[in-house]
Amino acid sequence: CVVLSVGHVYALPSDQNQPVSLEADRATYNERTGVTTYTGNVLITQGSIRIEADSIVVNLTTDRSIKDATAKGRPARFQQQISSDKGIARGEGQTINYDAAGGILALTGNALLTQDGARFSGNSIRYSINQGDVEATGSGSNRVKIVIPPNKNPVATPTKSR
Repeated sequence: CVVLSVGHVYALPSDQNQPVSLEADRATYNERTGVTTYTGNVLITQGSIRIEADSIVVNLTTDRSIKDATAKGRPARFQQQISSDKGIARGEGQTINYDAAGGILALTGNALLTQDGARFSGNSIRYSINQGDVEATGSGSNRVKIVIPPNKNPVATPTKSR
């Protein structure tokens, strides 16, 4: 298990103020449980957030905001603009669980996350949308692999002469 913090990476604050757009071949909603199931070429967008999956199950709170969501696909994918000066964070896995209250995405099954040139892969990845923290876990032969690019603006360090 490896835990890294990738600088100060925060989601665009404007994303949460944007409307949510959902497209799918089929949608069912259970008003008693607050569970909505979307199946078939599911696409959800909100601001810079984009989620694509074969199916997504969304649990709503009593005020109809998203409590959590589970996306499944071959693979399921998400992307989000992390800040106005950073690139787009992209992730994929066989399953993506989203905890709205904690701002946590958990990708499992051949999980992959790319963010500002860095690449994380493993059996599972836990990603904090709000803080930019990444925790990757391997399993058996599917070990954690992390590739961090060199600093784009290296700071010259003076060398001591002997």
